[in-house]
Amino acid sequence: MSAGILYLHGFSSSPASWKARLLADALSARGLGDRLFCPFLSHVPDEAIGQAEAIIGGHDGPLTVAGSSLGGFYATWLAEKYGLAAALINPAVTAPVSLEKYLGTQTNLHTREAFEFTPAHLAQLRALEVLRVTPSRYLLMVETGDEVLDYRQAVARYAGCRRIVLPGGDHSFTRFPEYVAQLIEFCGL
Repeated sequence: MSAGILYLHGFSSSPASWKARLLADALSARGLGDRLFCPFLSHVPDEAIGQAEAIIGGHDGPLTVAGSSLGGFYATWLAEKYGLAAALINPAVTAPVSLEKYLGTQTNLHTREAFEFTPAHLAQLRALEVLRVTPSRYLLMVETGDEVLDYRQAVARYAGCRRIVLPGGDHSFTRFPEYVAQLIEFCGL
C-alpha cells in the first residue's frame, strides 16, 4: 500500500501543463515517479470524473487528489465523495458560472485539438457542486493576482482549511516551484 497523488489539470489543459510536469519531475527526483497519476481529462465533465474515479478505484493505498483550476473543482467533489485529502491550486470554486463564457468551440492549450463545450457540460458541472466542504481535508494554494478567478471566492469557500495565500502571481500559480515540496508533503509522500 503506497501513497499516491492523482493530479487533475484545468479546463483545456493537459498532463503537459508546467505544473503537472514540475510535480512529476519533483516526484521522480525523489524516486516516487510511479506514485503520480495524471490522466488527460476529457472536456466532458462526467467523463473526466469517470476517469478520476477509475484511478481512485484501482489504487491500493492512500491517494490524495491535487487539482488546478477546474481540476480543483473536480478534486473537491472527489474528496468529499471518497473521503480523500485534496490540494487545490487556484481552484474554480464556481466552475459552472466561470466556464459559461467558454461555451462553444474551444482549443486545447497543449494538443491544439478543438472541442465543443456545451450547455450540457455546464449542467454536468452543476451536478458536481458540493454544498459544504470538510476543512480538514484541504490544502488551498492561491495567488491574489489570479486574472481568471477571484481568489477571494476560494479563500471564503475553503475557510478553516490549511492554506497558502500569496500576493501577486496569476492563474497559473507562478510560485508553484517554491511550494511543490509542501504539496508533496501534504500528500503524504
